[in-house]
Amino acid sequence: MTAQSAASVGGAPAADSAGAATIAGREAAAVAIEDAGMTYPDGTRALQPVRLRIAPGEFVTLLGPSGCGKSTLLKMIAGLLEPTQGSIALWGRPAGGRAAAGRKLAFVFQSPTLMPWANVRANVRLPLDLARVPAAEAAHRVDAALALVGLAEFSAALPRTLSGGMQMRVSIARSLVTQPQLLLMDEPFGALDEITRYKLDAELLDLWRAQGLTVIFVTHSIQEAVFLSSRVIMMAARPGRVTDDVVIDEPYPRRPEFAVSARFSQYARRLQESLLQASGGADGGLAPGPAQDAAQGPAGDTGAARVTGTRA
Repeated sequence: MTAQSAASVGGAPAADSAGAATIAGREAAAVAIEDAGMTYPDGTRALQPVRLRIAPGEFVTLLGPSGCGKSTLLKMIAGLLEPTQGSIALWGRPAGGRAAAGRKLAFVFQSPTLMPWANVRANVRLPLDLARVPAAEAAHRVDAALALVGLAEFSAALPRTLSGGMQMRVSIARSLVTQPQLLLMDEPFGALDEITRYKLDAELLDLWRAQGLTVIFVTHSIQEAVFLSSRVIMMAARPGRVTDDVVIDEPYPRRPEFAVSARFSQYARRLQESLLQASGGADGGLAPGPAQDAAQGPAGDTGAARVTGTRA
């Protein structure tokens, strides 16, 4: 994915490392969650009331153990699930309602969910066909999106001929043709090998900055959360709830050397300890990873926590 071609898809201004804080002071929150919770008809509480504000241009990751409500919260933001209490607004308008239609969002699922009988171009064009976008405009948007994710030469290929990483690129391109302002991503790279995952993470950051997107990203990976995010929201299970809000106070673009720096290890250790607390103190099968021997960042279970020190 390239920043140069990204501008041709959405035309939004680029975000920078300080952009979220600057924008937040003069615009409504991109996402405002006010005591939104979810209780199923059988009485099971999937998500305790959550209060969270996300500024335009932020890259926010939801991190936590299985069953903590990450995907439930993401679907509530998308309007796919309606909270049983509280409210969610996108740029000041109710999520899921017609009033929110002016602020477009796109959802990237855990699997590519491609039509196996259709080629790459047809898969990417699908949301435009459903929206009855004129053919010439649709063709332009598809071409731009395929160029952005590096699949222009594979437009006639069927999904079964593509690798897992390429199939996920098709899914991301399909989300971009709608020209979203808010991109919701539910563990999109979780099934990929580590090398492919790292490459797509780096490309996603290029896309986010070039498009000026607001991104909410779900993952189980501490390392992925640190590398990508401007903020990490930690969640706990049974019932699902938010337990921590950690600011990753590092500049963009995130260079490869950041991933092997002492600062990276500090953030990873901070999140690992928070995740273990969210998991009830058990390791939950989590490997300590490179953060185990690193210095611990400051503790704090409420508000936004920062790992202090000189920027890497």
